[in-house]
Amino acid sequence: MIYFDLATGHPSLERDPFKALVAPRPIGWISTLDAEGRPNLAPYSYFNAVGENPAVVMFSSAGMKHSLANVLATGEFVCNLATWTLREEMNITSAPAAAGVNEFELAGLTMAPCVAVKPPRVAESPAALECVLLKTVQLDDRHGKQVKNIIVFGEVVGVHLDERVIVDGRVDPGKLETITRLGGFNYSVARPDTIFAMKRPPGAGGTD
Repeated sequence: MIYFDLATGHPSLERDPFKALVAPRPIGWISTLDAEGRPNLAPYSYFNAVGENPAVVMFSSAGMKHSLANVLATGEFVCNLATWTLREEMNITSAPAAAGVNEFELAGLTMAPCVAVKPPRVAESPAALECVLLKTVQLDDRHGKQVKNIIVFGEVVGVHLDERVIVDGRVDPGKLETITRLGGFNYSVARPDTIFAMKRPPGAGGTD
């Protein structure tokens, strides 16, 4: 076993293994509106759920990107589910584009209205979370030096779900076929043959 120092590296590895090891990571496909009402859509692999009651999600922006600037301007965003059938469209929206460019149009996606927030959702996605900004956190490193990463926390106020992914009153993850980010250019997909269940010991965790 080798030891990889994140400051000095290791000759056995060409790249920092961090992102390949903390994986798979959910993809927050974030849709927003800018102050002028122009839509934006971009994927973030530093994304996850961080709490419930209320439900809270986060995504981390490496600097003042359009999604972050729009959330700060409007206080709202939508997390659209990135799936196997939408993998190419999701990838297209990761390309850098000038402010005001509509990534929905670039990727051939349909904008659908939300209920409690103004940003549109991806109509083709089987699920979307409507979110209201709670706070942002500018990160510092262990020496107290400010780094470029800014975390956005949002409270989920509503969920859009395609009826086809609901089985016996629950979301069937096999029908969603969610894609997740691995290291480098790699992704994975949740399919029925890769999903398994385990009952937790009595008193452990809770229900999802």
